[in-house]
Amino acid sequence: MLKGFRDFILRGNVVDLAVAVIIGAAFAAITNSLVSDIINPLIAAVIGKPDFSAIVWHVHLFHAAQDLAPGAKPDATAGAIQVGKFLNNVISFLLNAAVVYFVIVLPMQKLLSRFKAPEAVTTKACAQCLSDIPLAATRCKFCTQPA
Repeated sequence: MLKGFRDFILRGNVVDLAVAVIIGAAFAAITNSLVSDIINPLIAAVIGKPDFSAIVWHVHLFHAAQDLAPGAKPDATAGAIQVGKFLNNVISFLLNAAVVYFVIVLPMQKLLSRFKAPEAVTTKACAQCLSDIPLAATRCKFCTQPA
């Protein structure tokens, strides 16, 4: 039983996934710092607020008098939808996605394309009608001329 579990854990995919999750968590901390320490001050310089967290949409809730204790006031945050915090998280996500794409995905695609073998030619042009026909064809299926 333990041997099967050990074989499962030591397979390349599981170890690679664990490393990717750990590096991803550290990378998220870096991009969150980028958003809070660099981008938000730029937003503050343009808009006048440090970030979007002050943007709140208030939904008016009607409380019945019997729901409240005598002399108590309704909670001011009960009907607040934190739109600004959501926008901050969207900015952070988009930065994470952009950095992962431009720093990891794009260079890996370029590197792998160098080692990719060229595709084998499977068709040839018909001398009569210039349509593509398979290499093994003896006649063109469009104009019936010998290939």
